[in-house]
Amino acid sequence: MLRAEAAAPVRMRRVAIVAPEPALRESLVRIAEAGCVEIDLARDGGPDVRGPAATSLQRLRTEPSQPVLSEASPDLDALEREGRTDLLAGEAQLEERLGSAVRHGAVAALAGWCPEAEVGATAARIAGAGGALVPLRTPRGVDPPTLLIGADVAHPAYTARTLRRSFTPLVSTYGTVPYADLDPTMPAGIVYVVMFGLMFGDAGHGLLLVVIALLLRAGRPRRAATLRPLWPFVAGAGLAATLAGVAYGEFFGPTGVLPVLWLEPLEEPMRLLATAVGLGAVLLAVAYAAGIVNRWREGGPAAALYATTGIAGAALYLGLAAVAGYIWLGQAAYGVLGAAIATAGLALVGVGLYATTAGGVGGAVQTGIQLFDAVVRIGSNVVSFARLAAFGLTHAALGAIVWDGTTALAGRGPVGVAAAVLVFLAGNALAFALEALVAGVQALRLEFYELFSRLFEGEGRPFRPWRLPVEHLTGPGTDVGPLATAEAAGRGPARKEEA
Repeated sequence: MLRAEAAAPVRMRRVAIVAPEPALRESLVRIAEAGCVEIDLARDGGPDVRGPAATSLQRLRTEPSQPVLSEASPDLDALEREGRTDLLAGEAQLEERLGSAVRHGAVAALAGWCPEAEVGATAARIAGAGGALVPLRTPRGVDPPTLLIGADVAHPAYTARTLRRSFTPLVSTYGTVPYADLDPTMPAGIVYVVMFGLMFGDAGHGLLLVVIALLLRAGRPRRAATLRPLWPFVAGAGLAATLAGVAYGEFFGPTGVLPVLWLEPLEEPMRLLATAVGLGAVLLAVAYAAGIVNRWREGGPAAALYATTGIAGAALYLGLAAVAGYIWLGQAAYGVLGAAIATAGLALVGVGLYATTAGGVGGAVQTGIQLFDAVVRIGSNVVSFARLAAFGLTHAALGAIVWDGTTALAGRGPVGVAAAVLVFLAGNALAFALEALVAGVQALRLEFYELFSRLFEGEGRPFRPWRLPVEHLTGPGTDVGPLATAEAAGRGPARKEEA
């Protein structure tokens, strides 16, 4: 049974589509309609051999429509005369897959990938056409393609919950998660909205974001209908900003509508700065923990032990954090323990880095430079989270400027009141737009450069299933023209099994 909120990408299975030659076409049509199998295509670097459908499509010299497959083999000449570029494009894709099949006698086979949970249903689907879906062992040294829950919106089994689906672009924008790694979608989304809220801390502005999210959910404006799946993301950011604004006592600036529950950013900047850096230190520690798990899953204990994003890097980070605690608190025990842990971590990192070099003096120098860079990066990454406080202060300063201008004009008669209203509305609109953009970009930067750089060392390959709509025939009056003979199932250049 499919896990609704998996902590890792969808489990894949290597499969072979096996069918007698006459049943191959119908089996592939059913595979395309199911839309959950990625079929390996022949890539031998030879000349591009076009099949009959691709040739007909090229002769039409028109932009092909959305590809569609015909349930039965169509008459390509009739399709060309009728200008059915959709069916011709579908047949061209089918020819490409037919040409990638390995044939032995009267049997043909293609290899590919399928989500493990869908193997049984897909096998039953093509069994009715005379084909079979055979599970295979995963080839050594080959990583399966990656499918995250919520990434394949066209398949109902992988659409996930609304909240998770809205966070998925945050991860996919960075890159494709390696198949062996953890899926960080939900934690990444939550961390993003928290960081955004700290920088955009104003209850009034946060509630405006919630209203925008509700409008997106309702499909308004229509031009933004494509953004509708993101409404929970926007609502989460607005809620986080509202809560931060309540803590700061900010409601469209320091208007006095809300009491200060925690701190005033402009009055206690150092406290806000310490909180931001402390939060960053905790997030980096969590990122290191996830990085250890990923390195272990990718390459085993050795890969996890020596990697700068694994146990070695985490030990170096923990040791330096303990040394920083000694400097801050003056406790000698922290300094001694931190120095010992940092030294051990540095040694492990050095071993791992030196193993990737050519060795000798050059390798030693390269390792030394990389070790220095690793130490500097840890410090700079921690300090980088100070921007959470810096942009929170900027937002509060803009709100204070607008409110001061508003109150200064409000006491100057009717004209002053009108001007005050204008300043309040225009100033808040400008602050809202500017700070929403800045806070959004800065939260994304922290997530990508400081956190994701520790989670991932490589990039996976996205799962791209072959999915086409199928035009089912209802009678002799179909749009696809007369049906071709059964031999048309073998269209496309074939690869013969080598003796």
